[in-house]
Amino acid sequence: MQVTGKITRDSLMTLEAYSKFRKEHKAEVMAHRRLRSVRLGEHINLQFESETSIRYQIQEMLRIEKIFEEEGIEQEIDAYAPLMPDGSNWKATMLIEYPDVNERKRELARLIGVEDRTFVEVEGHPRVYAIADEDMDRENDEKTSAVHFVRFELTSVMSAAVKAGASVKVGCDHTNYPAHTTVAPEALASLVSDLR
Repeated sequence: MQVTGKITRDSLMTLEAYSKFRKEHKAEVMAHRRLRSVRLGEHINLQFESETSIRYQIQEMLRIEKIFEEEGIEQEIDAYAPLMPDGSNWKATMLIEYPDVNERKRELARLIGVEDRTFVEVEGHPRVYAIADEDMDRENDEKTSAVHFVRFELTSVMSAAVKAGASVKVGCDHTNYPAHTTVAPEALASLVSDLR
């Protein structure tokens, strides 16, 4: 999968080429996604997106929906490309995971606003809280969504610190879900590649 810095129709594979690529490289892409996945406590998973993960998602949608016309391809790019980090930030899909449906319903009601209380903290710098769900509101007065799209904007000083080896914590200070974790070195090495 070619990484170009920008996803365009011309930089995507045809359905036929992708089918062949998928058979040979799916395991690599899945390993890349696992590497960039940060568990926050027991029930929140932050899947930090990259050009590779977003390209894969677009190609998968084109394959599943058998989209090969220009307009349909552009719609998929428009839907997913905003989730790709652009050099000064990290973007993630935030998954709130409760296997039991009743527990999930109860907890999503208790976790309203959790996406806004999620943060990254570069060693020696203040917390950066998520900017969540810029595409649409994903909660109401009764519950939050099990899926959110979040963006963490880093200053150039923070980016330089991360590149120089500063550790990074991911956390949440929501009243009903206090949690934090240090990003593993191998995951952080992958996240550093998102920064200019």
